Amino acid sequence: MRNFYKIIPFLLIFFAFSLKQDSPFFQNLVIQAVNQTKIRVTYVPAYVQIKYPNGDVPSNTGVCTDLIIRAYRGVGIDLQKEVHEDMVKNFKDYPQLWKLKKTDTNIDHRRVPNLMTYFKNKKAQLSISSEAEDYAPGDIVTWNLQNKKVVSGITHIGIVVDQKSLDGKRYLIAHNIGGGNTIEDMLFSYVIIGHYRFKL
Repeated sequence: MRNFYKIIPFLLIFFAFSLKQDSPFFQNLVIQAVNQTKIRVTYVPAYVQIKYPNGDVPSNTGVCTDLIIRAYRGVGIDLQKEVHEDMVKNFKDYPQLWKLKKTDTNIDHRRVPNLMTYFKNKKAQLSISSEAEDYAPGDIVTWNLQNKKVVSGITHIGIVVDQKSLDGKRYLIAHNIGGGNTIEDMLFSYVIIGHYRFKL
């Protein structure tokens, strides 16, 4: 037990160093998300055939998931490829809301419940909290817009950025809820159904 107490300071230094090492990644992810809100995007939820990997719908269109996908591409992570590869290995883990019998690289990564499953499979899931301080810049948040605690119906996704609400109590969210990419104070506007911090 005495030896354990001796190594505590080293463990604390290790964890602090690890967090510090992650910090530039999430700072860059936030920058990429904010940059997406400077691009004029029309909300177009239509099914579109796209290339694989690194496929994308036209840059002036998109839905909530496309903001996340493009932000992650800005830091070198292709969620289209990542989600597809995980679905091939773990298809049964993914929601059967669309009654698909196989993967579809055109749309799988553009569906909120699929992203939620992917982040969970990658051990990126964090606790859902009603405390604003539990949500940090770079965190991914998902909501049910019908205010139900279920991963079905009308779901939504956004990313926490490093700007704060007017009262200084909450970080703002970069998202696209239908009016294009924007940054808003809406963390607790709907029922939160997912909270993640993802880095490969």
